[in-house]
Amino acid sequence: MTRLPSTTALLCFETAARLGSFTRAGRELQLTQAAVSRQVIGLESRLDVPLFERRPGALVLTEAGRAFLAEVGPALERLERAAASASVLKGRGGRLRLSVASSLCNYWLIPRLPAFTRQHPEITLDMATRIGPADLSGGRLDASLEFGDGRRSDAVCTLVMPLELRPVASPAWVERHGRRLSARTPAAALIHQTTVPEAWPGWLAAAGLRLAPGPGGPRHDQLAMALHAALAGLGVALLPGFMSDDAVAAGRLLSLSSRCWRAPRAYHLAVPHSAAPMPAVGTFTQWLLAMATP
Repeated sequence: MTRLPSTTALLCFETAARLGSFTRAGRELQLTQAAVSRQVIGLESRLDVPLFERRPGALVLTEAGRAFLAEVGPALERLERAAASASVLKGRGGRLRLSVASSLCNYWLIPRLPAFTRQHPEITLDMATRIGPADLSGGRLDASLEFGDGRRSDAVCTLVMPLELRPVASPAWVERHGRRLSARTPAAALIHQTTVPEAWPGWLAAAGLRLAPGPGGPRHDQLAMALHAALAGLGVALLPGFMSDDAVAAGRLLSLSSRCWRAPRAYHLAVPHSAAPMPAVGTFTQWLLAMATP
């Protein structure tokens, strides 16, 4: 079995690569320039590949060095977080890095997070939003709450909630076109979401409606954009209750039907296999599922 490089050698390599200098790396690590250089040379010897090109006044990563750094950087960060969690929090918490579907994050998750932080002050959530499945390679994320089919070979996926959509429009639009969708409703009035292109065809088929031929309505790549378009009176949007209920209750939007359409895809929590054993991941997953239960 091949012996793994020492953590010191990996730290010296990562720091030298980041700073472009053995001398500056030594200052940051409180080692001599010679000690850092010896660690990197030993690492190169163990791997049997040069990681740096030594140029006058600069270190430049080789192609192998760049590929190695892409793996080593996240691994060292995870070790640092694990050490902090074990030392300060006794393994109970730590920092959890999440990718969250944009509209779900802003309109559903964030309003519920105060309850999570009260119950679990030992866990810090770092969040970024995106459209579509997140890149879980390289150890940069601990989980992704995303809209998809729940089939990923690189992660354990847990169903969190379905996406159910109902038609809503502004009072001004309703005043002009009526409260009910019918065959006379212009196709141009339907606001589409490019992430769920099958939504309007599915809803209309379930309602037994066939609109008159004509140009289709505007297309947006986020549910939040469709919400604001509907609020502005630009047409009818299919929206989930977590986005439209408050506006309907306030009279800023009107519901045009009680019929909902459930998307074949849903919101899943995808956890890369490397992060699945983390206690903080398990804690967040349990809380998330409890929040999503009707």
